[in-house]
Amino acid sequence: IESYNEIKEFVKGTCAEDALIIPVSAQQGANMDILIEAMLENIEPPERKLDGTALMHVARSFDINKPGSGADKIKGGVIGGTLVQGKLRLGDTIEIRPGITNNNQRIYLTSEIIGLEANGKQVEEIGPGGLVGIATKLDPSLTKSDSLSGSVAGEEGTLPDVLDSFTMESHLLDRVVGTKEERDVAPIKLKEPLMINCGTTTTIGVVTSTKKDVVDVTLKLPVCASPGDRVALSRRVGARWRLIGYGIIK
Repeated sequence: IESYNEIKEFVKGTCAEDALIIPVSAQQGANMDILIEAMLENIEPPERKLDGTALMHVARSFDINKPGSGADKIKGGVIGGTLVQGKLRLGDTIEIRPGITNNNQRIYLTSEIIGLEANGKQVEEIGPGGLVGIATKLDPSLTKSDSLSGSVAGEEGTLPDVLDSFTMESHLLDRVVGTKEERDVAPIKLKEPLMINCGTTTTIGVVTSTKKDVVDVTLKLPVCASPGDRVALSRRVGARWRLIGYGIIK
């Protein structure tokens, strides 16, 4: 109740003054059903692209084998994330980009799907929305400790290009997000490092050119993305990265 009243006071006088506030405890499961019901009633569900080629943002990757497992019992690596369009089925072949680098050569990973899990159940097909797990035949050393998080997976030969640099149209906020004192967002500067979030990928982009709202960046880690994709932009403010706006890849 105390938190509820604090939130009501905080949003008073803003566009969120009359917004619905539902107290919840995810840990205890309290009011989660009411929250989901309110979301379905008040938020227009996104349009799912079922007919397009499959595209999945990889958020996690695992080695599910227990230490000491025999060679004959080793299971392939598992990736987890969200399918944003298309469908995937058991037996399909998927490709994962940017993949791995060997001798300065980029290698895309491919594997047959040998298992699918959604909502804690084994299924034969998955569609867009929600979190899913995909069991593969990949060497588990490639998937352990979230080493493939930030990748993109989908049908072989259909994924976006892997970019080491790109040009974007920047859209900056009026104020820096997350600081105690109000700070105006200064224009992006040449050679400035920016933290860029693209899908589930986090990388650093160094500004190589800036002309009005058009910015060129060179990336420390590559991203798999298409023209028109949005990326979040953060700037180092003190000891932390703070959100300053977004960009649209050209």
